[in-house]
Amino acid sequence: MFPNQRPRRLRSHPQLRRMVRETILMTSDLIYPLFAVPGEGFAKEVRSMPGVFQLSVDKIVEEAKEVYDLGIPGIILFGIPEDKDTDATGAWHDCGIVQKAATAVKQAVPDLIVIADTCLCEYTSHGHCGYLEVGDLSGRVLNDPTLELLKKTAVSQAQAGADIIAPSGMMDGFVQAIRAGLDAAGFEDTPIMSYAAKYASAYYGPFRDAADSAPQFGDRRTYQMDPGNAREAIKEIELDIAEGADMLMVKPALAYMDIIWRVKEATNLPVAAYNVSGEYSMVKAAALNDWIDEQRVVMETLTGFKRAGADMILTYHAKDAARWLGA
Repeated sequence: MFPNQRPRRLRSHPQLRRMVRETILMTSDLIYPLFAVPGEGFAKEVRSMPGVFQLSVDKIVEEAKEVYDLGIPGIILFGIPEDKDTDATGAWHDCGIVQKAATAVKQAVPDLIVIADTCLCEYTSHGHCGYLEVGDLSGRVLNDPTLELLKKTAVSQAQAGADIIAPSGMMDGFVQAIRAGLDAAGFEDTPIMSYAAKYASAYYGPFRDAADSAPQFGDRRTYQMDPGNAREAIKEIELDIAEGADMLMVKPALAYMDIIWRVKEATNLPVAAYNVSGEYSMVKAAALNDWIDEQRVVMETLTGFKRAGADMILTYHAKDAARWLGA
């Protein structure tokens, strides 16, 4: 050991540790997901996600006000329609649930950034992210016809007031198609946050309870990425950048911090990490059983995402984290 090198010197006092901290988590790093459903005065807790609710639009507005007051800069909206069909009509209809929620939030809290999740799985009767070949039970989505639906959905969401479009269906060419659709409709300044590296993950299980979006048959491995692939993530982000993406997302986050790091090293675009439902639910379950210190585990995990390179963190812990950061 070198006699004059003692790293513990800089750990001896709380304020000293704070002064030399390399990674600092801030409330402005957080984005809060919300699930919108039809009705009024409706709030139903998601069974597998304690503290997360399906909310009617009026309740979404109440949440949006609370989020803004906490200093969280943005929300991302997911929708659960009253009816589903093979054309995902609820995703792109002007009176769709996300469209209604986006308009209501922007009227009530105009300075809060509203991100619209642009996907079709919540709106299709079969639970997949686009058109399927008739009679095909493998879950293989038809790519190019689905692009047309995604384009319509993005334009409708922008018209409703969404500040950012976030396509998550992992179709080839979806960023290019959506960019063309937005530009043609006069939304040249609306940015796209692409789910550029979205893996076929078991961590999504509780989300499918929240969004009522589990596939009725097959799975999503023909369009979401294989968890064993890292180089492919860079290929995906390069394609999305070339097609006009303004921000990039890695989903999930906890088991994919190496991917967050690789993506951040490969681009100068802002990088988002999605701290997904399964990651949240595991922490909540352990905390409810007094097996862990919830606050410390959450803050350590979120700091880890930022240390790995995330500029933004989508997390169901956002409100709690904002309160802890402000304490």
